[in-house]
Amino acid sequence: MISGRLVRRSLRTRLALAYAAGVYAAGVFVVVLIDIPLAGVQATVPGDEPASGVITGTGTGIDLPRLLLGSAVALILLIPVALALGWYVAGRFLRPLSAITATATMISAGDLHRRLGLGEPTDELTELGRTLDDLLARLEAAFDAQRHFVANASHELRTPLAGLRTLLEVTLADPGADAETLRAACREALALGEHQERLVQALLALATSERGVTRWDTLDLAHVAGQALASRRDQAARAGIDLAGDLTPAVTAGDPRLIESLVANLIDNAVRHNHADGHVRVTTRTSGAHATLTVTNSGPVIPGDQIQRLLQPFQRSAPERHGHRDGYGLGLAIVDAVARAHQAVLTIDARPEGGLSITVRFTQGRDLAAPLFSVTMYQ
Repeated sequence: MISGRLVRRSLRTRLALAYAAGVYAAGVFVVVLIDIPLAGVQATVPGDEPASGVITGTGTGIDLPRLLLGSAVALILLIPVALALGWYVAGRFLRPLSAITATATMISAGDLHRRLGLGEPTDELTELGRTLDDLLARLEAAFDAQRHFVANASHELRTPLAGLRTLLEVTLADPGADAETLRAACREALALGEHQERLVQALLALATSERGVTRWDTLDLAHVAGQALASRRDQAARAGIDLAGDLTPAVTAGDPRLIESLVANLIDNAVRHNHADGHVRVTTRTSGAHATLTVTNSGPVIPGDQIQRLLQPFQRSAPERHGHRDGYGLGLAIVDAVARAHQAVLTIDARPEGGLSITVRFTQGRDLAAPLFSVTMYQ
């Protein structure tokens, strides 16, 4: 805080000296502009017969020493006046900056709810204040989302650990536990460990997606989707879900691992949030300058106003399935992060008959200067 005061005082002093120098330079200019012509002026005085109106003699002119002395005194008196005026004007101009600094100090102490609110008049500093207010609002939203994410992640990670601990404690406390009981407990412990491992992998995938694209390789969405479909056909068949693909070449550029994660999460989400005798259809195609991937699935009816919520981490479409081990509420969050990292267009439609239709449009080239991310929702 002391350094901030010194900086403000130094800036105000420099501005005050600059303003005072300008005022004093203007005063010197005016004095010189007036004194030089007056010094050469010869005053005329009337002769012995003033009534005649004829000028018969000349005086000695203006007293030059007296003129210079008066000018010097005026310039000396102008110094404190110029300094006082410069100090006042500098303070007036720096007042919004002082408010910005004071409020920023409070915000840095942890009060993210405060805003600058400089108000009128509108000038460069108040425009800066409004920009900073917008930045602070986004920072507050980001910190709130981060705290929410950490709380949810801690809860999701703690649940399998608590279950594993309870299982082991109950098994160890049973004096009549035989080898089969111990094997059953070990199998359950392995299942809980696999659940936790998948959750950690999902969290790592989300973190990697939000970090951004670090490599750009040419790849075909049809090839990526075909591999994902082939590895999940048995799982879909066991769930009674028809998994189909209509794959035509769709070449784009991006991080292969992130795009594979996007495709896998879209298909897994479509299979997981479906019903018996349901269907999942994956389509790839080229449309103009974009490579498009579409995943459509049957399932429960989802209100259109809930889609934005599903893009947040640990949000599930059905609250009653919150404890379901197959899902963590991270699938669409990962898809969203990968799409934003590649500056792709993500479109999510809630189908009237149930389920979702999700389309991701990747640009075919590397010209990604302008963000293309958007989400549209239909009910």
